[in-house]
Amino acid sequence: MKILFATGGTAGHINPAIAVASYIKEKNPDAEILFVGTADHMESRLVPNAGFDFKTIEISGFRRSLSPSAMAHNFKTLARLLKSQGDCKKIIDEFKPDVCVGFGGYVSGPVIEKAAQMGIPTCIHEQNAYPGITNKTLAKIVDRVMVTVDDAIKHLESKNEIAVTGLPVRGEIINADRDFSRAQLGIDGNKPLVLSFGGSLGAEPINKAMFDILVENGKSEKYYHIHSVGANGTDYLEKFEEAGFENGRLGTVEVRQYIDNMDVCMAAADVVICRSGASSLSEIEALGKVSVLIPSPYVAENHQYHNAMALVNRNAARLIEEKNLTSESLKTVLDNLLSDKDELKEIEKNAKEMAIIDSRERIADIIIGLVK
Repeated sequence: MKILFATGGTAGHINPAIAVASYIKEKNPDAEILFVGTADHMESRLVPNAGFDFKTIEISGFRRSLSPSAMAHNFKTLARLLKSQGDCKKIIDEFKPDVCVGFGGYVSGPVIEKAAQMGIPTCIHEQNAYPGITNKTLAKIVDRVMVTVDDAIKHLESKNEIAVTGLPVRGEIINADRDFSRAQLGIDGNKPLVLSFGGSLGAEPINKAMFDILVENGKSEKYYHIHSVGANGTDYLEKFEEAGFENGRLGTVEVRQYIDNMDVCMAAADVVICRSGASSLSEIEALGKVSVLIPSPYVAENHQYHNAMALVNRNAARLIEEKNLTSESLKTVLDNLLSDKDELKEIEKNAKEMAIIDSRERIADIIIGLVK
């Protein structure tokens, strides 16, 4: 059995694909698996490190602008797209896959489209509640379409029934224990823990809104709080030191640049404040966590807003759009949540009910089911 995975761009696309590929290899040791991605994105490091064969094509996305730089970029993208057709055919001819799987990113488009043209069974997985243009196009030609949440189904046209599979979540998240995690972090008693972050790079609007809240709580010690400023938030580490923090700590508040033990911190948390990328939301659901979601407005199709609304509409999260984000608006939402234990439990229950824990297995079954 030979399976080709096409994915790239961000860890949110790559890691779930690797999780599924690893599961298939675990259950079918003789399976041959090849990943196709680009040489200049994270897949070129993550995929080989996971032990899978890796080939590249050159591809990029179109920019929605008429500026001279955007037009020049789009001409290059068009040239790459035309060249990629031959590159994709060569890779497919050499590997001879039984099935091709698209897990998102620009690279999925030409690879899966070429495979479908060549009569090879194909499938795609859409992470977001509002699909991007690539998967909207591919959904019409592939043999199976999989989605993380059923909200995405109404935006896709497929020749076969669309399967709701969820998104694979790391085992350490699924198996994390709240009490054990709190003990690891040195958190005693019943005082709540809030966890906040804006992704590995950080998010300036979130750091700005959190600053006064963290300083105030560091002095009052009303609840525990762990916050990550991210790679681009170094200046905030200095601001916190000027505000009385020592080595990132003040009272019950800890400010870090990165959160390297996310599984422990998220398991221990009572409220999580973050963006609404698909991977983060799947982890929040798996752990049944209350969250305050601040969607990034800078992503394609505004898909993080739609991801967040999938939870908000089920009373499984709270939402603050970035345009409305201030210290005051965030503090109001946070205080309201932490002061109402019954509401916290209701939101936790609703989030947990959205979780699909066996996502790897569901996706793997569909992929293997396409092998002729």
